[in-house]
Amino acid sequence: MTNQFSTLGFKWVLAATLAAAPAQILSAQQSTTDFETAFVTSNMSGGSATIGGTVVPYKEVTLSAQIPGRVTYLAGIEGHDATKGDVLVMIDDTALQAQRRAAGAQILQAESALRNSQMQYSRELYSPRTNSLTGIPGMGVPSMFDQFFTRGFSNQMGLSNSNVERQADLYGAGAGISQAETAVLQAQANLDALDAGLRNAQSIAPFDGVVIRKNVEVGDTVQPGMPLMTVAFTEYLRIEADVPVRLAAGLTEGMIVPARLDLGGVTVDAKVAQIFPVADPGRHTVMVKFDLPFETPGGPGMYVEVTVPDLSVPTRSEPALPAEALIWRGSLPSVFVLENGAPSLRIVRVGYPLPDGRISIVSGLSGGEQVILNPPASLVSGE
Repeated sequence: MTNQFSTLGFKWVLAATLAAAPAQILSAQQSTTDFETAFVTSNMSGGSATIGGTVVPYKEVTLSAQIPGRVTYLAGIEGHDATKGDVLVMIDDTALQAQRRAAGAQILQAESALRNSQMQYSRELYSPRTNSLTGIPGMGVPSMFDQFFTRGFSNQMGLSNSNVERQADLYGAGAGISQAETAVLQAQANLDALDAGLRNAQSIAPFDGVVIRKNVEVGDTVQPGMPLMTVAFTEYLRIEADVPVRLAAGLTEGMIVPARLDLGGVTVDAKVAQIFPVADPGRHTVMVKFDLPFETPGGPGMYVEVTVPDLSVPTRSEPALPAEALIWRGSLPSVFVLENGAPSLRIVRVGYPLPDGRISIVSGLSGGEQVILNPPASLVSGE
């Protein structure tokens, strides 16, 4: 009886276990299918190289002193927003103002001399001095006698020519007008030069921008050529990078390349804006400028890394996966790969972001694997 009941009990337990097994298998299958997954794809890419560059403003201008003097006004310090036409720096112009007043007086004097010369010419034209009756008083009889008899005989004998004398007098009066006009022009030119100096006493913002460097303070004495202030247009930013000649050969204007900012590892697309036509003979590099997208974080002076194609390296296939599959445990990036329905942790070496948002993988994956996206922190390899 005891053996019979034992056999029946063992059969009942075995039947219950077999009945529960499909449920456990189904539960395990559901646990692996609860995760969102994606396949590792292959991305064809050529050789690339990373070069360092610097973020610079789209354009900047350094305002320099044009006249000697003492600084009397500064619009603001670094970070001051400037509008086109604003006065940013002023230099004392007291001496120039005094010289301008003297130049104005010279113009008045020259204009007065010009009017006198014009009057003398008109007098000679309508009342020649050769016909004037000047001499001893007494109703001009001696002068009249000389005018009608002595000068007439002198002309007939060839000793003088009253017509030539009149033309000479007219020419002399006309030369006086020309000299007076020249004096007016010289005085006006002197006034214009002083006005230009007065304009140079003020440094004007050439465009809307921001002050990024201030070189003087109020009260400093400056000389022509000394830098006063630097204004930059920072609404748009650029990258300046010295690219080796062999890498510059693979760049063309308008090409889009990835750039990694030294600001939390932010990666943006940069466009090749300008390639200098001449290489640096000492460093054998070519200056290349890249345009950054509008509202790129950071500012001028920031370090940036640009990935450019390297034509000397043949095209190769490299795995790529969505960024959501990457996890960081410690300092090494890794992913969970489904192997026989179970998650398996793989340590990988990450490359650079691709234009479609995926991340290239240098090592750790070969392509075709199924990875788990956004794995929970409690997920354990092999379970």
